[in-house]
Amino acid sequence: MGIPTLRLSTPSATDDRPDEPLLLDRFGRVARDLRISITEKCSLRCTYCMPAEGLPAIAPEKLLSAAEIARVVGIAVHRLGIQDVRFTGGEPLVRRDLVDIVARCSAAAPGVSMAMTTNAIGLDRRARSLAEAGLTRVNVSLDTVDRRHFETLTRRDRLPAVMAGIDGALAEGLSPVKINAVLMPETLHGATDLLAWCLDRGVRLRFIEQMPLDADHEWDRSSMVDAETLLDVLGRRFDLTEVGRDDPSAPAEEWEVDGGPSTVGIIASVTRSFCSDCDRTRLTAEGTVRSCLFSDTETDIRGALRGGATDEEIADLWRGAMWNKWAGHGIDAEGFEPPARSMGAIGG
Repeated sequence: MGIPTLRLSTPSATDDRPDEPLLLDRFGRVARDLRISITEKCSLRCTYCMPAEGLPAIAPEKLLSAAEIARVVGIAVHRLGIQDVRFTGGEPLVRRDLVDIVARCSAAAPGVSMAMTTNAIGLDRRARSLAEAGLTRVNVSLDTVDRRHFETLTRRDRLPAVMAGIDGALAEGLSPVKINAVLMPETLHGATDLLAWCLDRGVRLRFIEQMPLDADHEWDRSSMVDAETLLDVLGRRFDLTEVGRDDPSAPAEEWEVDGGPSTVGIIASVTRSFCSDCDRTRLTAEGTVRSCLFSDTETDIRGALRGGATDEEIADLWRGAMWNKWAGHGIDAEGFEPPARSMGAIGG
């Protein structure tokens, strides 16, 4: 069901950490990209993300408030070197105070990129207010442009609403609009249609290898669609030229489509792991720091926020959490076990 097992770090776990203000880990990586989940709720029930009944509800008082989120962002940017902030869920748009959250965070960290990962349902009605509050761009989760397949995958017939949301984001300049599509056997045949649709709309498509983060724990490595299979399918319709990554920490490898300038990206999280260059840190909706998607060890920041801790004390907690970050997700390791939380409970 996505409920975590918390393993709190002991003080001795950071005794060997150098006196470094940034979010450094033992392997020399520095986290500069912050993902903040602001809710566990969602208007869809994607099979690879949530159970059909949704995730267990988090009591409102256990969620970080808009003011608390803004304080965390200020600490992250001014004391820890965070350069990019992205709001995730669940679905951020279901939170009524989303505009207030974005506005407060923008004020706490002027000039820092404020992005959001969303399913875009309802975005057409809120895009202007979000842009005015300081949101700079959006990533939209969309796996297919086939309405029947969309309903099967998400357990909701809401594709027209997603399309309207994407149009709303484009109209308000929340760009670049990126489309995230999870690779699955049931949508592989429609991958070329999705790419053609994205090229026509002027949005950037990135396919993502499916990871073992589904709530029902049905992921199977033997049946997953990998990057090579996708490239073979796309190559039957489009001329693809490999570009690679312009930033080692960027998760997507890029291919130029039909001579450019448009590209398509592939995030091969499983078969072409980029863990050695990972620069992300995550905050769950309940206010715990999570250094890696696949580690169930979490560090409680909410308690410190509400317990009178100073900004520097909170920053130190965060530094300790990231110092103990794993070397990699370990999917290929013998005895690998997926995390207790599903993707919807962690935040994208």
